[in-house]
Amino acid sequence: MHLTWLLWSLILICIWIAIWFLIKSRDLRKQMVVISLWTSLLGLTEPIFVPAYWLPPSLFDLAARTGFDIESLIFSFGIGGLGFILYMLVFPIEKELPVPMDDRLAARHKYHAVMLSVAPVVFVVLYFGTKFNPIYVSVIALMLGGIAPWYCRPDLKKKMFVSAFLFLGLYFVYFISLIAMVPGYVQQVWNLPAISGILVIGIPVEELMFAFSFGFFWSTVYEHFTWKKLPGMNTGRTPDTMKEELPIR
Repeated sequence: MHLTWLLWSLILICIWIAIWFLIKSRDLRKQMVVISLWTSLLGLTEPIFVPAYWLPPSLFDLAARTGFDIESLIFSFGIGGLGFILYMLVFPIEKELPVPMDDRLAARHKYHAVMLSVAPVVFVVLYFGTKFNPIYVSVIALMLGGIAPWYCRPDLKKKMFVSAFLFLGLYFVYFISLIAMVPGYVQQVWNLPAISGILVIGIPVEELMFAFSFGFFWSTVYEHFTWKKLPGMNTGRTPDTMKEELPIR
């Protein structure tokens, strides 16, 4: 059981590698790697969840002694790239890369930075201002953080919902591997009395909530920060919004 968290994280990396090889575009492969590297930093937030949400046995007993662990960095690396690429893998885009937006000067984009700050702001407010378990704080922050930017990027709604369900499905199957690998692991590692205690085929419902909210939010992070859109997707540009655009000289 001591190496379960490590083995489970490495299984995710195996899935990541398999999908990476399925991608034909070298540029998308590169983007997947970059996004995964940035997402791996989320593993540094592990002390927020240990032991409030769970306490997994880890290499060198780091989680128990410090709250940090190496496995969280590996796990975060894996989910970052997968959350980003699943939609484009299942629904191949017409071109190899997302293309630049044609209406980034529209008035609604003046609030883009504000809308993108919703997720971290909500997390901080709820984490320090409530007694909610950190997993619920994360789910709420991810969902609201995904909904807020719709004002600026209504074209991303479909991709976010579809990606959320795709990642949820993948994560569900992935989690089943943990239950099959080590029966009883969930009951020993997750702090079930501190959360709902509801299990779906042995999976804590909070894990499924996290998977859906993560896929919902993280699937469009690239488009938000690079001002790109998938080819063929309408950004919601209408004659009215075109009037809002600033003149280009």
